[in-house]
Amino acid sequence: MSTVLIVEDNEKNMKLARDVLQAKGYQTLEAVTGEDGVRLAKQHLPNLVLMDIQLPGINGIDALRQLRADSKTARIPVIALTASVTPTDRSAISAAGFDAFVSKPINLKEFVETVKRFVEQAKK
Repeated sequence: MSTVLIVEDNEKNMKLARDVLQAKGYQTLEAVTGEDGVRLAKQHLPNLVLMDIQLPGINGIDALRQLRADSKTARIPVIALTASVTPTDRSAISAAGFDAFVSKPINLKEFVETVKRFVEQAKK
């Protein structure tokens, strides 16, 4: 079973992502801060990380930098979850090294397809 770590501080967004992923057969781990997300990723080595950008404590971009700097977690695909989708935001997210991004509110079909694509790539 594939594991997806969801790092999201909004309870409704967390519940939606968790419920959709579990219904599709994924195991989920949850964190509400960037620090907890980094710690859980290092502890459990999930197949994929979904990372909100605006988080309490360190933000999603700083959390991603920490994951990329550690050889154990550097290759885990990380998808940004963000309500910020201006061209400037997109380029900052891309420049930070995220593998992809999903805009909020989440389009369920696009969300599931993106998760599936990256989990399958990570298994190769």
